[in-house]
Amino acid sequence: MYDTFIDHLAGLDLSGFSIKPAPFTQTDLPCDEAINQTLAGAWSDLFAMFADTALEADAEDIAWGFVNLFHRAASRKSSRLDRASDEIRALLASADGSEIHSSNLDEQVARAQAAEASMIAFEQMRETAAALYLDEIGSSWKPMSGSRPNHSAKITSAVVDARDFLRTRAERRRAAHSPEGTPIVFAGGRSSFATTDEAKAFAETVWATLDKVYDQVPDMLIVHGGDSKGVDRLAASWAERRDIQQLVFSLDRRLGARAGFKRNEQMLSLKPRYVIAFPGNGVLERLVIEAKAQRITVVDRRCPTGG
Repeated sequence: MYDTFIDHLAGLDLSGFSIKPAPFTQTDLPCDEAINQTLAGAWSDLFAMFADTALEADAEDIAWGFVNLFHRAASRKSSRLDRASDEIRALLASADGSEIHSSNLDEQVARAQAAEASMIAFEQMRETAAALYLDEIGSSWKPMSGSRPNHSAKITSAVVDARDFLRTRAERRRAAHSPEGTPIVFAGGRSSFATTDEAKAFAETVWATLDKVYDQVPDMLIVHGGDSKGVDRLAASWAERRDIQQLVFSLDRRLGARAGFKRNEQMLSLKPRYVIAFPGNGVLERLVIEAKAQRITVVDRRCPTGG
């Protein structure tokens, strides 16, 4: 059987045949309607399959992974864009005016533009899937580590040459990772409730408080610790529903017992307009004390029910 296969293979006319990567000059990408309809349909079918089965308890993990597929794809394209940008810089530094050099430069710019377009498309898919996650799970999606940038927010025009491309790339990267607005620090710990009604009432208090502050600070940037099992989860969900930027200060575990206090320092260094405080531990109490010492207004909701 093996010899027969080799004989057939040897008889094939493979002259002129080669395997090439997908053309980087391809610019057609899925339209918004296709992305929205396809992901919504896939999401609906996937979770309908889990409903009323022994796997229903695992739905949240599967939902997180679904969004993460697009986040990882966008990250890979971002890495490819970084490599292409490095090549452009090297070519600019060694410019000799030759036709070959110019051709190589044009090719690298085209590669970089294609990688950027793909990255933005995958980010759009991630954001669409993240909205489905929010509706299904009730909390904001975030990656295991790192941030969730959105490079499409500041795009206004196409890049026309290598130097413009590099400058625009740097500006977009800064914009994606540097949210703007008036900082509002939100802090609280983990709470337990005797009944579902009590938990719902607490969540409504959190959202109502944030809505009142938002009325006063329409350009608010909400700053929190990103605890997915505490009240931060409610704040993150509220912010995503309102399309408000979030700045997450996760604990630096290397600092041990000082991690919480260091985070307090970092958040207060932003000079926030308000600190919103819900029930928490001693680290949160210290945050409130330090905020008042710095004459920062504290919206105090530390009674057990958050009122």
